Amino acid sequence: MKMHMNLYWGEDAIVLFSGWPNHSVAMYILAILFVFFLAMFAEVLSNQPPIKRGTNPIKGGLAQATIFFFRISFLYLVMLAVMSFNLGIFIAAVAGHTLGFFFAKSRALAIANRSEQRGSSITEKV
Repeated sequence: MKMHMNLYWGEDAIVLFSGWPNHSVAMYILAILFVFFLAMFAEVLSNQPPIKRGTNPIKGGLAQATIFFFRISFLYLVMLAVMSFNLGIFIAAVAGHTLGFFFAKSRALAIANRSEQRGSSITEKV
């Protein structure tokens, strides 16, 4: 199989592993979905809220290091998949990052609005 050095479209790609998706349309769609969700999860993990006050420093550091490990692993896998130069894989990676960013930021905004409403209801009662 020829390795492409520019963007191209088609299911004849090698994504992450030799012989995958192996000229199969179903496996190519699976590869696109895999890269999409990998990029989305990487983006969601990069926007996690900070550790709460009063948390044991060792447990908090271990939790953050574990999240960092998975985030970086997912990002490197997405990078390697995009290096297949397949346009479908590239679009899936960009769309996954975009949707993951949207989910993470909308969740953060909802949490901020909820805490702001709690603070305003407390001041109204006083």
